[in-house]
Amino acid sequence: MNRLLLMGYSLSLFIFMLSCEKQSKEFASLQSPEVTHQIDVFLDQKGRPGYQVFRDGKILIDSSGLGFEFRDQPALMYGMRWVESNISSADETWEMPWGEQREVRNHYNEARIVLEEKEAPGRKLVLEFRAYEDGVAFRYDFPEQPGTDTLVITAEHTEFQLTEDHMSWWIPGDWDIYEHLYNTSRVSEIDALSKRDHPNLASTFIPENAVNTPVTMRSADGVHLSFHEADLTDYAGMTLKVDTETLKLSSALVGSDRFNHKVKRALPFHTPWRTIQISDRAGGLVESRLIENLNEPNKLGDVSWFSPMKYVGIWWEMHLAIATWDYGMTLDEDGRWVDTGKAHGKHGATTENTKRYIDFAAENNIRGVLVEGWNTGWERWIGFEDREGVFDFVTPYPDYDIQALAAYGREKGVELIMHHETSAAPRTYEQQLDTAYTLMQDLGIHSVKTGYVGKIIPKGEYHHGQWMVNHYRKVLETAARYQVAINAHEPIKATGLRRTYPNAISREGLRGQEFNAWSVEGGNPAEHLPIVAFTRMLAGPIDFTPGVFDISLPQKPESQINTTLAQQLALYVVIYSPIQMACDLPENYAGQPAFQFIRDVGVDWEQSRVLNGEVGDFVTIAREERETGNWFLGAITDEDPRDLEIDFSFLPEGVSYKATVYKDHPDAHYRDNPTAIEIEELTITSNTRQEFRLAAGGGLAISLMKQ
Repeated sequence: MNRLLLMGYSLSLFIFMLSCEKQSKEFASLQSPEVTHQIDVFLDQKGRPGYQVFRDGKILIDSSGLGFEFRDQPALMYGMRWVESNISSADETWEMPWGEQREVRNHYNEARIVLEEKEAPGRKLVLEFRAYEDGVAFRYDFPEQPGTDTLVITAEHTEFQLTEDHMSWWIPGDWDIYEHLYNTSRVSEIDALSKRDHPNLASTFIPENAVNTPVTMRSADGVHLSFHEADLTDYAGMTLKVDTETLKLSSALVGSDRFNHKVKRALPFHTPWRTIQISDRAGGLVESRLIENLNEPNKLGDVSWFSPMKYVGIWWEMHLAIATWDYGMTLDEDGRWVDTGKAHGKHGATTENTKRYIDFAAENNIRGVLVEGWNTGWERWIGFEDREGVFDFVTPYPDYDIQALAAYGREKGVELIMHHETSAAPRTYEQQLDTAYTLMQDLGIHSVKTGYVGKIIPKGEYHHGQWMVNHYRKVLETAARYQVAINAHEPIKATGLRRTYPNAISREGLRGQEFNAWSVEGGNPAEHLPIVAFTRMLAGPIDFTPGVFDISLPQKPESQINTTLAQQLALYVVIYSPIQMACDLPENYAGQPAFQFIRDVGVDWEQSRVLNGEVGDFVTIAREERETGNWFLGAITDEDPRDLEIDFSFLPEGVSYKATVYKDHPDAHYRDNPTAIEIEELTITSNTRQEFRLAAGGGLAISLMKQ
């Protein structure tokens, strides 16, 4: 902040604080550094704390209450008195080891408000509010309390009172899974209960009319809001209960049937941040780093042992039913997997097949090979009530030589990516964590895809409850000690912890590419990814597994991928992840000129720009690759074709780029002609303005190489 701005800010803050003292001792107001956002915090007539949020003087969140209910203690909600409030500011810049951009500015003003019960036992509650230019956030801080050392939370009563019936993009508040299709409706029309019992979901539990976060909304005058949380640590995941009449959202924490509570914590502690990202344009939500900024700095130090990369793998052939995860073994009476000599012969993770993928990767600037189905236990991984002890995370099937394959990959400059499916039996996984990661360390493997398909064992726990949140964290912290990075599937939501633990490289946490091969709806609709870019992607990196070239899926005549080939390329830019899969079979890339884009496209970025977009309709994102200075651009649309004018003024002045453009053929269509593509070369500078046509379900991918 320059000197004049700092002086002006200090003076306005001084005047503001004086005015607050004159107005009330039970009121505080906080503004963002450039005064775009304002948060008013108060106690109502019943002594309940509440707040309001304003943008440019217009109210966005009306009076909304705060508080808690506990087991064996009175609620902490009413009868509070104002003890003190303090306002401070911070402005720092930190560097992402890998990410959408290298440098992130963390600039905010903060109010810390101390409240106390008027009556005995006089418990205290601290509220922390932060105001940013890209949104607001707050959390609860529970200090040490007289007469108790532990709190058992049965309900968190955090409210978000909307001021109008916003258009919203949402998935139901499922306690077990995020793999639902997104819905578009007014808040008053949200009906999460209608999404129960989807036949393609291995585990699902929707107890009330609530939505999962991030949930994105747009006001009548074009203000975009996204509700989420940051720094989810030792706490239950938050869904948002929707009152369709009053338009109030209320925190509804994921519970535990085993313990009949939501959260149990020793004092002192603070909750995760409750966040609202705010922008006048949809793209501003994508460019926001609010979620990451609310997390603690890197705790791991040097993480150069992992490098962002593209990968291929033995995965898609299972979803196409060409191969299987299991080998065909039998579980004996002592719980050991035995090869009876009657293998069915369709096992995908063989030594020979893996070498084929390693060779392909080495030939095509791809550094990783994921192998699913390499270890014993897949014969009993799903559809069984008792899955404890099923998987062994160090013992390969008889036809998979893991030692030889790791060595073969090293010779070719290709690293194996480990796969650990737990079948939702986390205790079994925890018992083997050190052993499994020791093996990875010995083999020079630095990343693993974890999985948690099915209902959690022990019964009564859910994927998004406190017990599992702590499990996911234990895995992350243990992996870091062995220089292992985690790509979590069936995970708890991303909440910016990649800042603190950079080895949290990516996660699924959405309805991914595999649903295109077998979902009852015949695949993801064309609008799915233009919604995902403004909802799920706001939480953090996504392992979506793009790159299908055989889009019609001849092995699955009832299914089809509802994109064009050009859109499959564009996804490498639009959907961010430091690991990006080319998911199709190697033979489907043979002789395909469009595959050059996958060879070329980066995975780690100096900066990113959202050039245009509307939620659920379309989006265009440009990213500058770290170290090279090359740029890559991706644009995608929904079921509607559209013309997009691309303004290349984001490029540095005076630099010329050789652009290879991968665009939809004029006759392309996601259903009728999905693989029709045109490739052309252009010279582009910062002065270039050019219009491109996107087909229905189509896309645009451009590589811009410095000349």
